[in-house]
Amino acid sequence: MYKTKAYSAASETSPLASTAIPRRDPTERDVQIEILFCGVCHSDLHQVRDEWHSVMPTVYPCVPGHEIVGRVTKVGSAVTKFKAGDLAAIGCMVDSDGTCPQCKAGLEQFCASMTLTYNSPDKHGTAPVNYGGYSDSIVVDERFVLRVPSNLSLAGAAPLLCAGITTYSPMRHWGATKGKKVGVVGLGGLGHMAVKFAHAFGAHVVVFTTSPNKKEDALRLGAHEVVVSRNANEMQKHASSFDFILDAVSAEHDINAYVNLLARDGNITLVGAPEKPLGVSAFGLIFGRRSLSGSAIGGIAETQEMLDFCGAHNITADVEVIPIQKVNEAYERLVKSDVKYRFSIDMASLKGENVQATR
Repeated sequence: MYKTKAYSAASETSPLASTAIPRRDPTERDVQIEILFCGVCHSDLHQVRDEWHSVMPTVYPCVPGHEIVGRVTKVGSAVTKFKAGDLAAIGCMVDSDGTCPQCKAGLEQFCASMTLTYNSPDKHGTAPVNYGGYSDSIVVDERFVLRVPSNLSLAGAAPLLCAGITTYSPMRHWGATKGKKVGVVGLGGLGHMAVKFAHAFGAHVVVFTTSPNKKEDALRLGAHEVVVSRNANEMQKHASSFDFILDAVSAEHDINAYVNLLARDGNITLVGAPEKPLGVSAFGLIFGRRSLSGSAIGGIAETQEMLDFCGAHNITADVEVIPIQKVNEAYERLVKSDVKYRFSIDMASLKGENVQATR
């Protein structure tokens, strides 16, 4: 094992603070990566504050971060896809059983034995749980390491590993392509990526927002139309016309208003996760053979496909780059949706940290 600098939370009420964490030495199949940038995902905040306790209780200390971009520093003897000096990325998962039907189908994100990048039990016994990307370096099995196109801004590429694949995957699955009318509900960290992808796919893109002042930005990102969802007349104009709608809102809202905008055989997919169950009208789905679904990130092959697509179309997230020392402030701003549209931590800022404690 070796020690590396990191930022961790000691409890659900503790701010993130500098510390040292253990990492395993690379095994024959492992890739060791110096982390250059790590995106800040809203799920990081939920995990740090143990807000998902009923589903996945947080084990402390917690080192969040699953939008990781860096440079390979060392590879194991059996590694064939990477060499020292290569750009590489890690997303939301770092292992799966590799043998179940989900894994064989390239859908590792649905594997019952899937291991999350942080707060999942550490199968290697280095620590009680895995520690994430708010750190100097990370060691991951080659199968879960991704290539980063060299033309992309690394700070903007980091959020692609969660926000990017979370929106790319359902759009690909439901065929949000040229000639299709695609809606995006909510223009935040997920929604702004959805707009960029739908536009690049050639779809006609309509953004739904409660904020009229977001119209200009939605159009800049690639939307063809912007609808203020509180305006009943604007909503009615689009009744029964959408092939696909991506709902990226995590706050409580009326899902039926959007179900009614679907054309026959249209689909609405949830990628936002409201705390309370949504009340869905059966008749809204029945009349029109419409469907409601959910989606979670993507498999490794599809995530690589997404990164390659971003490289070909020069797509990255809109980010505000921050030093690690401002991460607690960023969390407070995240709660207020005060960011356009993702925070990306420049991990070079961690190098000068004086580690206060070793856990």
